[in-house]
Amino acid sequence: MGFNNFLRSLFGSKADRDYRAIKPVLDKTLKKYDEIDKLSNDELRAHSAALREHMREVEKPFEDRRMEIRAQLNEDISIDQKEALVTELDKLVKDEDDAIEKALNEILPEAFSIMKSTARRLNDGDVVVKASEFDKELSISHDFVSIEGDKAVWHKSWVAGGNKITWDMVHYDVQLIGGIALHQGRIAEMSTGEGKTLVATLPVFLNALAGKGVHIVTVNDYLSKRDSEWMGPLYQFHGLSVDCIDKHEPNSDARRNAYNCDITFGTNNEFGFDYLRDNMAVSSEDLVQRKHHYAIVDEVDSVLIDDARTPLIISGPTAKTESDDQFLEYRPYVERLYQAQRSLVNQILNEAKKKIAEGDEQEGGKLLFRAHKGLPKYQPLIKYLSEPGMKVILQKTENYYIQDNEREMPVITDPLYFVINEQLNSVDMTDKGNDVLAKSVGDENFFIIPDVGSKIAAMEQAGLSPEEKRHQKDALMEDFSLKSERIHTVNQLLKAYTQFEKDVDYIIVDGKIKIVDEQTGRVMEGRRWSDGLHQAVEAKENVKVEAATQTFATITLQNYFRMYHKLSGMTGTAETEAGEFWSIYKLDVMVIPTNRPIIRDDQDDLIYKTKKAKFTAVIERIMQLRDAGRPVLVGTTDVETSELLSRMLRMRGIKHNVLNAKEHAREAEIVGQAGQSSSVTIATNMAGRGTDIKLSPEVIKAGGLAIVGTERHDSRRVDRQLRGRAGRQGDPGSSVFFISLEDDLMRLFGSERIASVVDRLGMKENETLESSMLSGAIERAQKKVEENNFGIRKRLLEYDDVMNYQREAIYSRRRNAISGDKVEIDLRNMMMDSISLLVERTQGLDFEAFEENLMASLSIDCGFDADFYKDAKSDELVKSLVAHMQESYQRRMDALVEKLAPIIKTVYEKQGSMYKNIAIPISDGRKTMTLSVDLEKAYNSAGREVGKTLSKNIILYQIDEHWKQHLREMDDLKQSVQSASYEQKDPIVVYKLESYNLFADMLESLNRDVLTFLLRAFVPLRDASEAGPPNRAQRRAPQLNARREDLSTNAEQRSNTPAKAEKKIGRNDPCPCGSGKKYKHCHGKGQV
Repeated sequence: MGFNNFLRSLFGSKADRDYRAIKPVLDKTLKKYDEIDKLSNDELRAHSAALREHMREVEKPFEDRRMEIRAQLNEDISIDQKEALVTELDKLVKDEDDAIEKALNEILPEAFSIMKSTARRLNDGDVVVKASEFDKELSISHDFVSIEGDKAVWHKSWVAGGNKITWDMVHYDVQLIGGIALHQGRIAEMSTGEGKTLVATLPVFLNALAGKGVHIVTVNDYLSKRDSEWMGPLYQFHGLSVDCIDKHEPNSDARRNAYNCDITFGTNNEFGFDYLRDNMAVSSEDLVQRKHHYAIVDEVDSVLIDDARTPLIISGPTAKTESDDQFLEYRPYVERLYQAQRSLVNQILNEAKKKIAEGDEQEGGKLLFRAHKGLPKYQPLIKYLSEPGMKVILQKTENYYIQDNEREMPVITDPLYFVINEQLNSVDMTDKGNDVLAKSVGDENFFIIPDVGSKIAAMEQAGLSPEEKRHQKDALMEDFSLKSERIHTVNQLLKAYTQFEKDVDYIIVDGKIKIVDEQTGRVMEGRRWSDGLHQAVEAKENVKVEAATQTFATITLQNYFRMYHKLSGMTGTAETEAGEFWSIYKLDVMVIPTNRPIIRDDQDDLIYKTKKAKFTAVIERIMQLRDAGRPVLVGTTDVETSELLSRMLRMRGIKHNVLNAKEHAREAEIVGQAGQSSSVTIATNMAGRGTDIKLSPEVIKAGGLAIVGTERHDSRRVDRQLRGRAGRQGDPGSSVFFISLEDDLMRLFGSERIASVVDRLGMKENETLESSMLSGAIERAQKKVEENNFGIRKRLLEYDDVMNYQREAIYSRRRNAISGDKVEIDLRNMMMDSISLLVERTQGLDFEAFEENLMASLSIDCGFDADFYKDAKSDELVKSLVAHMQESYQRRMDALVEKLAPIIKTVYEKQGSMYKNIAIPISDGRKTMTLSVDLEKAYNSAGREVGKTLSKNIILYQIDEHWKQHLREMDDLKQSVQSASYEQKDPIVVYKLESYNLFADMLESLNRDVLTFLLRAFVPLRDASEAGPPNRAQRRAPQLNARREDLSTNAEQRSNTPAKAEKKIGRNDPCPCGSGKKYKHCHGKGQV
């Protein structure tokens, strides 16, 4: 017995401990259900309404105090008082969240019982209740409720996802356990077919009672729309509002209303993009999201692990640069280099074969390893390595050369032009490759990066004048930047040629490169590889190299979902990634027991030497299973394999369906047919998530669904997802994986032990190896890949964490400016920071020089004399200057008000009924902006609203201009720091240091530009006629130098889901609400 097994025998497994902790809550819920289920339909709804009222009472003290604080913030009080109120306001949010969680835990048994009883009643038939106004409104546009007299009939059947469904589900006890885990902010791992969507109704209903908003996050818009229509009636029966953001256009009133609902469905991408769009808004009316309170993520492993590597980006066009042309310029040179490496590797492989045949395994192994480092995906090399003993020779040689920190590795790599590391997904040029490229372009130093440190040190000692030193430093940095860009371009082109295959990693459609998702095989519309890689692939395929885009807003899903007060998730495969979930998101994984025992037969892997033998065996197994009347689901890891199998099946005359990027729109239809007798379905391992394969009685009798995997995936959870398609809810089934030693996983991470066993057995091409030991070895290889991928994701998060701190600081300022609550506080902080920096940098200057610096930098005088300056300490100078700057700012605003008040009075009194806003030009002497000010507020405040609006708008404008430029610099920095590895430095360390300096410089410039504009602001008016009602274009300050239609996201294209037919009501028909009036005079008034 191992040590872990010994501990498990003493204390039980983690799943056992989790269950024991939850059982008291489960027992209370089951006991409460017996009481709740005896209530009448109307009493049940009254009970849920009482729970909502109870939550309102819990929240009322916090809401009342919040309203009081907001009213005080609008009063004319000191900045210190405002700061104290704002601090209290922030604390109120946390205190209210804590009070809500405590109250929800108390009412959990009742809320869960209400939801289960509702499901039971719908399962039994139509539910009749006394009609409420909410029922009547729903009956206008939905088919699940109709009005009959004073009664509302909630029907057992309705349309969801374009299909008619009949409710036939009631929560099992194990589903209550899953619901409790989700409410506690955990990940509930539930097997396929265990009803994750139904489980989510329990915590969703409970948390929606608080009225703070619950978000249900899905992997695609088909599922978000379907689930909102499928589960929505259960919530709406109790008066909760439900909507799906994917049904509405971004930035629309309809989408804002969807977020204001009690329960909101949507895809992970759209939730993230709406957050970014909100942080590009210029007024509170443009915002759609509210507080990120509680989210449940469906298929949480796909969203928070697989998709987490790709940041969400909103971008716009930018001017074409010289670097865009470098890809086309260097492509011929790189292509020749690649072909030279192929010829060299072919020659080295032939020499290796000759040496090994002669018995010189040491020299032959060295040559074999060199060929592998040169082109690991070279097909003749892969074929040779599948021969007996060859893989063992390669692994022994590799073990020798990677010891002692790869001290001897140059012996292997120096003769090559470049070196490929498949495991790290990297390509590195050798000195030989650099020399060949440099000679090709006619410049020996073309790719040699200068040693900046030593060059600058030499300049310092050369006795140069300051002007000469500056010119030489500028030339040095320009040379460093140019050559870094060249190396980066060449490396990306090499990656494109060596690691990205057409029709595997991407396809070409209408002259554009389209990325193919390695997990699902779907075309990822709109997405582009970063760091110039996409442009390199475009150059390789000789299609148009698109100009680089400017990033306007970006965030990773990791950092977006960490903003929620409470986060939970559900999936069938999370346990293998439990460490990553806890490390990044602090999410605990709880394995939920199945309702019925799993009786699926999971067979040992079948291992073949070559892919050819493997696929031949797969076809034979499919034919056997089909003849036995069993449906077969064939899982592949990529689109290319699914297309290859499809061709092989067509040659044998076997009817089948293929689910990949080309048939994405038919996903639900194909999955629905996959459980029919003798059907054959080929799908990528992750395709069809969120849809169950249901079996007929004759299929169950024949042995259930058969899973045939054609290759082990890099991740164990993806293989478990494929296995989980069979054996749902106690159904019979089987699963087996066919593997060859030529598969990518086996080539990269397969252990020496597997190769040794194959050689010792003298295995022939068509023979099969089957052993639980070998299956375990393959799982260990998968663990290596998972660890490597986790490292990649964690490193990406390190980069984005740097951006996230900056993003939160900037977005916080934007939100303050939009709301207007903290504008004065932010302005004072800007003054304090700017003055502190100025005083620090001007220490030692005489009074005249100091005053000159102050006037040039911030456009104000000192406000004190030379004697005070001479005697005062730094903090005294700062305090005095900040007070003087605040006085100057207030005088400037008072002057604006004095000039504008008569104009505002005249316009309001004569034309106030016609216009809501007034347009006022404001200038600092260099540029002019037009303010759109609320006319009534400006009139009631005697013009003071103008100063507040000016401060808000100039802060927003300057933030967006500086942040846009900063994002461009951060993109450049992330690319350039990769060169730090050549200097034996960690790129992430350099990135953190340099990004801090860039952000500090950006904040300094931002503060200075905001303050100088406000301190110079005046109204360039001669008479009242120059101020007037704004047109639409004037209502927004200039935000971004790109039109909204030019902005794009890197989201996937929406699926072609069946449209739900809304109820069509004639204008003269009786209104469905039961009022007896015509529709045009009732709920259709103003609509028809």
